[in-house]
Amino acid sequence: MNVKVLYFAGLREAVGQSAEQFALPAGVGSVGQLHAYLAARGGAWEALATTKNLRIAVNQNMAAMDTPVKAGDEVAFFPPVTGRVR
Repeated sequence: MNVKVLYFAGLREAVGQSAEQFALPAGVGSVGQLHAYLAARGGAWEALATTKNLRIAVNQNMAAMDTPVKAGDEVAFFPPVTGRVR
C-alpha cells in the first residue's frame, strides 16, 4: 500500500507538485523519518529541511515528528503562513 504526501503553499511551488503517492520506504515509520527521507532527495525537496516552523498533518490531524506513519496514510506538509519558501 502507498502513502499519499501533499504539499501546500510555498512548498508546493518549491517541489513543483501538490501531491505524490508512493510505497512507504522500509524503515520509515514516523513523520520525522518521512520528512528526512523526502528532504534527502535533494534538489527541490531540500525546501522541506529549510522551511522554518513546518507544519505537518497525518490524515488531517496535526502531527509531531514522532507521530506514526503507515501505508494508506495521507501526510500533508505546509509552512505556517502561505507564501514563497525561502
